[in-house]
Parts: sequence; structure tokens; C-alpha cells
Amino acid sequence: MDNCRAIDLVMRHGRAGEVYNIGGHNEQSNNEIVRLICSELGISEDRIEYVADRLGHDWRYAVDSSKIERELGWQSQQELSEGMKETIQWYVDRYRD
Repeated sequence: MDNCRAIDLVMRHGRAGEVYNIGGHNEQSNNEIVRLICSELGISEDRIEYVADRLGHDWRYAVDSSKIERELGWQSQQELSEGMKETIQWYVDRYRD
């Protein structure tokens, strides 16, 4: 929902041609995210399969959202884990066999 709110805000009040990064100040590793997904789906973490890192692998993802915060007053309202849980449930409700 944070991303949707931010996109709506940029469409209505952002300056044409500008770039506004959307970030929630909730950095987590890929492993933390996949463990959350496993937990929410009720599947064992034993199903996680590790593969060799690709060339140019990013070790950290961070988004500087200071521009959208400063210029448009946007702030994240939801913790990443809660948003992930809602998103996972949305897909489960629609696509689970």
C-alpha cells in the first residue's frame, strides 16, 4: 500500500520528468525476505536452494527516498514484514491450487 500511495502522490503532485524513489527504511537481506515468505506459506526453509552468485551480484539494496519525503511529504506507513505478509496473502487467495 505504501508504494501505491507514493505512486498516486507522484502522479497528482510530482513534477513532470522527475524521479522519485520510494523506500521504507526497512533494509533486509534476501535471506530474511525468503525466510519470511517460507514462514507465511507454511513451508520448510529446507526448500530454499542456494545458487552461485551471478556476476555483478548486488550485496545490498538501498533506496534513498529523501526526495519524495522532502518534496511531497511522503512517509512509509507500513513495516516491510507486514506489507510482505499482505502481499503474500493476496497471491495465496488468488492463485493457490
